[in-house]
Amino acid sequence: MFCARIPKSLQSQLVWVATKNFSTAPQRNSKVAVMGASGGIGQPLSLLLKHSQLISELSLYDIVHTPGVAADLSHIETKCKVKGYVGADQLRDSLKGVDVVIIPAGVPRKPGMTRDDLFNTNASIVRDLALAIAEVCPKAIIGIISNPVNSTVPIASEILKKAGVYDPKRVFGVSTLDIVRANTFIAEAKGLDPAQVSCPVIGGHSGVTIIPVISQCKPAVEFPPEQLKALTERIQEAGTEVVKAKAGAGSATLSMAYAGARFAFSVLRALKGEQGVVECAYVKSDVTEATYFATPIILGPNGLEKNLGLGKLSSYEQELLIKALPELKKNIQVGEDFVNKK
Repeated sequence: MFCARIPKSLQSQLVWVATKNFSTAPQRNSKVAVMGASGGIGQPLSLLLKHSQLISELSLYDIVHTPGVAADLSHIETKCKVKGYVGADQLRDSLKGVDVVIIPAGVPRKPGMTRDDLFNTNASIVRDLALAIAEVCPKAIIGIISNPVNSTVPIASEILKKAGVYDPKRVFGVSTLDIVRANTFIAEAKGLDPAQVSCPVIGGHSGVTIIPVISQCKPAVEFPPEQLKALTERIQEAGTEVVKAKAGAGSATLSMAYAGARFAFSVLRALKGEQGVVECAYVKSDVTEATYFATPIILGPNGLEKNLGLGKLSSYEQELLIKALPELKKNIQVGEDFVNKK
């Protein structure tokens, strides 16, 4: 059991400009909305989505600059139509007829900030977007990138519950970047091709809640205890690594855009009927005592088709799980309380 590596069809989409080598795909009829499309993640994410054969229309929303971003992207020689919407007055129009909503909206981390520091601003943004989704496109698949994901996914879920339209199979926290980083760092350590490495990452999407399951990596790899600990901690703190390297200029944007596109393409392929599409994602779960938990899942035409669970964990990974659960449960409670406390 592992998170599938990027298929050749996806790789060809991501390098379309260089190769113009699209794979054969089913009829293109999906409409995708990017909420926060003018931001550091939203713009490169929208660029990647514009190149996809799986998308017929791209709806871009933000509070500033979106018509300009849409105009810029619309000049790219693909059939996908692009339209920009700006401001609260146009929020609901941006969601009409949408099949998949990807939410990178929010403020980025700066040096010294944790994901929890982002909570007050980003929680309100996700709440307001979820309210609009509940009203306009309640059947859409929702992929939440806005941090802290451990809390923003419960926020969106509680809003959808209150509106009477909640479907846990359609709400996802996009933890794909943790898998992308794990694959990359393991490949670097072992001299492998990163595209051929597939390591599941379970738990949540911050700090100690990120649990790389290196014992289940494909191809199989082994590390001495000290190197394994260092590698695990690097995967857990990789976001901080980028924040520090950018020295106040933002957080992970390009790698997150790539990971968000990878997740969106997987969802779209499953919506089109492709079988056996596997990704790790943070979802409503009964796999552990935490009510939301990231594991490998099979995607299908209605979203989450099957949760593949934890698999067999090593003793070290079991210790990581024990350490992660209290923090993850606290993060979830914070999100739920944000919606439900008067």
